Amino acid sequence: MHLKNGKNLIIRKAEETDAQEILDYLNIVGGESDNLLFGANEITMTVDQEKQYIKSLHDSETSALLIGLIDHKIVCIGSISAPTKERIAHNGEIALSVLKKFWGMGIGNYLMSEIISFARNSEKLEILHLSVKADNISAIALYKKWGFQEFGRYPNFFKINGSYYDEILMHLYI
Repeated sequence: MHLKNGKNLIIRKAEETDAQEILDYLNIVGGESDNLLFGANEITMTVDQEKQYIKSLHDSETSALLIGLIDHKIVCIGSISAPTKERIAHNGEIALSVLKKFWGMGIGNYLMSEIISFARNSEKLEILHLSVKADNISAIALYKKWGFQEFGRYPNFFKINGSYYDEILMHLYI
């Protein structure tokens, strides 16, 4: 994908060799806003644990870890994960993040496109769901653009610096 800043974005499945860079990315992006479930340097997985996680997803039909690269550097990460229990295996949970300096360039939109495409190609996933901090207006707009609908709220789910924020629960039937 060719971005507004003239750079090219490549989205691909994460590989074990990406483990250290993924951990570094997560510890940075967590400190760039209060929109994620974690803050700066709160990711405590080891490189070996991250490699095992990536390996466990490698051949999955319903779960994937996607990374977006610009000039060989990770600028976004998206994941979709589905439970293995048969009764609920048709549900996929989505999470995505973009480095702050790349906000507003269409990267989240393109990443969501790839995640939904993966889900539709799985032939097993039927429902995608995600949660979002209630004041994350741009993310909510992106999710609505892709057809996600709010189906609930979790009051005071987030507590950040002594202030509480609701979590919005959203889903998409594919």
